[in-house]
Amino acid sequence: MKSTPKSTPPNSPPLSNIHIGTAGWTLPKDHASAFPPPGDPSLTHLQRYAHRLHCVEINSSFHRPHMRKTWERWAATTPANFRFSVKLPRTITHEAKLNNTGALLQTFLEQATGLGPKLGPLLIQLPPSLAFDEPLAHDFLTTFRELHPTHNSTENLAALEPRHASWFTPAADRLLRSFAIARVAADPPKGSPAAATPGGAQHLLYYRLHGAPRTYYSPYTDSDLTHLAHTLRAGPPATTLWVIFDNTALGHATANALHLSRLLNI
Repeated sequence: MKSTPKSTPPNSPPLSNIHIGTAGWTLPKDHASAFPPPGDPSLTHLQRYAHRLHCVEINSSFHRPHMRKTWERWAATTPANFRFSVKLPRTITHEAKLNNTGALLQTFLEQATGLGPKLGPLLIQLPPSLAFDEPLAHDFLTTFRELHPTHNSTENLAALEPRHASWFTPAADRLLRSFAIARVAADPPKGSPAAATPGGAQHLLYYRLHGAPRTYYSPYTDSDLTHLAHTLRAGPPATTLWVIFDNTALGHATANALHLSRLLNI
């Protein structure tokens, strides 16, 4: 992530269409005091997290299913403006590799839609070995949109994070746009330098910041985050923006998300 010496003006208006959060809602000890009220045993970690950050990316759904009542409970215990993005199960993306996944998708959606209106984008992260196969991708996205249809730029959002070079082509980008699927902007980029910038449908820009140079461990510097803040402010005003910090191994995601929120006056 490139740095810049500029700073965000302190009186800049807040962005109303941006969601900043972390992958999971664990509160690192070093930053727990930033989430009021500290020490209240009646509050869950999610409820404390939601006091300061207004979205979260659920990655646990990648590894195992959750009962619908669990999703409903998460929705019921968070503020009205809170949103969840949800990662598709590995059974769909890594085991079936998008092939013949209708039943798996339907089961997953029956569970995750327990979030109701608090369900944000669905995240489709592909394995690095999965190359772009246009007929297969078309069939998968057709099924996906039959089960999770969209009629405008704010409902049933979805973002795909490919990690094989063959996905960063005009043909792949056209296909994603035709199904209203955004392509994730990832740091560090995997598969192609183009992975660092958003692609696909542009009504949603979804940034996943994994930490660099050491993935999941490295923090982002103040200058990194200032540069990102300027980039986000320069984007289309009608675009929905999601920024998820995935550098959670040492707790840096929480500090980075809070700092970016301050820079953007959120």
